[in-house]
Amino acid sequence: MNTARFYSGLPVHTAALSELMEDETQFSAVPEDWHVILTDVCKSTQALSDGKHQQVNLVAAGSIIAALNIAHREDVELPFFFGGDGATLLAPPAIADAIEAALRVHRENTRVNFGLDLRVGRVAVADIYRNNVRLTIAKVDVNHQGLVIPVALGEGLLHAERIIKDGDAVAAAPAESETVDLEGMECRWDSIPPPANTQEVVCLLITVRRPERQAAIIAGVLKEIETTYGPLAQRSPVSRLALKLDKTVGKITTEMRARLGRFDFTYLAENWLRTVAGGLYFAFNREGSHYLDRLVQLSDTLMIDGRVTTVMSGTAGQRQLLVAALTGLEQKGDLVFALQVCSASVMSCYVRDRRDRHVHFVDGLGGGYTQASSVLKKKLAQQVVGAA
Repeated sequence: MNTARFYSGLPVHTAALSELMEDETQFSAVPEDWHVILTDVCKSTQALSDGKHQQVNLVAAGSIIAALNIAHREDVELPFFFGGDGATLLAPPAIADAIEAALRVHRENTRVNFGLDLRVGRVAVADIYRNNVRLTIAKVDVNHQGLVIPVALGEGLLHAERIIKDGDAVAAAPAESETVDLEGMECRWDSIPPPANTQEVVCLLITVRRPERQAAIIAGVLKEIETTYGPLAQRSPVSRLALKLDKTVGKITTEMRARLGRFDFTYLAENWLRTVAGGLYFAFNREGSHYLDRLVQLSDTLMIDGRVTTVMSGTAGQRQLLVAALTGLEQKGDLVFALQVCSASVMSCYVRDRRDRHVHFVDGLGGGYTQASSVLKKKLAQQVVGAA
């Protein structure tokens, strides 16, 4: 049985995420012959300290873009999860080898151009199941505006991540003939200040500590976030009025090196001129205006891969209310959480066309997800020590 169309064939749910979590029969087991492919920038916290947060973010987004371009050519839809300093993908066997090969090239380009070490690893879903670990997935339109995201339950993706980060599933070196297609990668927007009436951007990571109650705990967390911050669109850190193009040569140069893996003066000159002209396009062109509206609607700010990862804007008071609620759940042993408060958000983009086929990867300025992840790892380590 050919499972390549497994994900594209899933129904798109439109119910509230918290409601969906209450009915796990709406989730489907990922086929055994699929693969989990993961990338992450090693020592990303140090890279942020070195001022490379833009490069880290773009390299992580590039991992997804490389895979999506391969999938597009084969008319396959892939679920993916962006994590700020890396990404997790699920891929069918027909294109898993091609994706891994492209990511090996992306890893080498990243090393040469930015001095960053990008880990690339792969685990068969069948191996996850052999360890009696569950991995189910659903597809959800989270804002009724076409932002369709994968939602994964079970410990499967976390299990694969542990295997890969322990070094047991690391990709080999690239062959000279291999290439990577990052067509559609863009990095043109300046840092984005919080929308009006908000004060800060919060990157929040939550790990569930009771796997048997994973769905119920995540549903409760999502309800708490909505009660405190409002629905997804209301708490989004990306607003049209705050969008501003960054016309500096340095910005385009970073995009160019990430996308091409080398310096190319023609690319630099052409795309700098396009960016300079972009202000007029977005201000006075109907299609440009439509693109900005869709950009806000298609900004990827919520990931559920067995954990909850989200970036949102709000006030200090809202954050304090949410922290109090999450602290109570943490003290009960339901979850562990960490957050990073940022002054703005940043965005890398994948644009197949400017009508409706684009997605935008959002993080907190200065590597908010990575900073929160560092805090979360310390809290989890302290719990292990305390339990010993």
